[in-house]
Formats: sequence, C-alpha cells, structure tokens
Amino acid sequence: MEKENLKITKYKVAGVLKNSANWFYWIAGLSLVNTLVIVFGGEMSFVVGLGITQLIDIIAYYISQDAGNLVTIIAVVLDLLIAGIFVLFGYFSNKGYKWSFFVGMVLYGLDGLIFIFLKDFLSLAFHGYAIYCIYKGVKAIKVLKEIQEYENQNGDTTEDIYEGKTETQINYLKQMNEVEDK
Repeated sequence: MEKENLKITKYKVAGVLKNSANWFYWIAGLSLVNTLVIVFGGEMSFVVGLGITQLIDIIAYYISQDAGNLVTIIAVVLDLLIAGIFVLFGYFSNKGYKWSFFVGMVLYGLDGLIFIFLKDFLSLAFHGYAIYCIYKGVKAIKVLKEIQEYENQNGDTTEDIYEGKTETQINYLKQMNEVEDK
C-alpha cells in the first residue's frame, strides 16, 4: 500500500471511529433534553434518547402529582446517572476501547426493547440504526490495528500524517495512535 493512501485510509478510519463513538454523547445529551421537556410539561421527545429515562420521567411525573417535587428531583438525578454512563461509553469508545462499544450497544439495545412495550416503533427502529452506526467504530478499531500491523511489518509509518492538519485533526489522530498502541 502506498504511504499516501495509507495516510488517507488511516485518517478516514479514524473519523469513522470518532463518529461512531460520539453517538453515545448524542444519546446521553438528547435523553437529558427529553427529561427537561417532560419536567417542564412538554409532550415531544427525541427518538435517539433512552427509553429508560423517558419511562422514569413519565412515572415520576404521575407520582409527583400526589407526592410532590421530590420525586421529580429523584428522577432527574437517576436520568443524570444513566446519561453519565453513556457519556463514559463515549469517552472510552473515543479512546478505542472495544468493550465500551460492545457494552454500550448491548445496553442501548436492551433499552430499545422498552419501545416494543410502548409500541413506539420509530424509536425502536432508530435504536437499531444507532447501534449499526456505533458498530462501525468496532470495525474501525480493527482496521486501525491492521494498518498498524502493516506499518510494523513493512517499516513504513505514517508519522507525517499530522502535516498540514488543523489542531483538531491532529488531536484526533493522536487519539487514534493511542488506539493502535492498545
């Protein structure tokens, strides 16, 4: 493989990994937006959000009618903890840890089952799509490791991959080098 093609491939695959890992941030963030909508009396929600947080919020909403705002506060704290777990999946996935992709996908898949009972098939379908997008990150880790093995076997490196890149792109590529070292 040509060195320039290798650099381009490595850069593109690193982008796939980051995009896949960032799904966890979106899931966490939009779940919290859904929580705020319910807390403030809204009736819409994002399909990418977590079903478990929506379920907690709905139950808390009805219980708080009789029990007061403490139930709502407890629900919001639970939602923050659950969303925080998905933020951690995003963090570790961005670092290239396969386990975080797999555990996150399994939990998000189980979360999607809630929508079967709620008969919200659009959210269920979107959960499936999100899991597919997240899985691309697992494949990206494999490709990055293969590139690293190729470089090691052929004495060819892409160290000048940083040349001409923005600071954000350089930081991104450095993260991918951490993935290759694992």
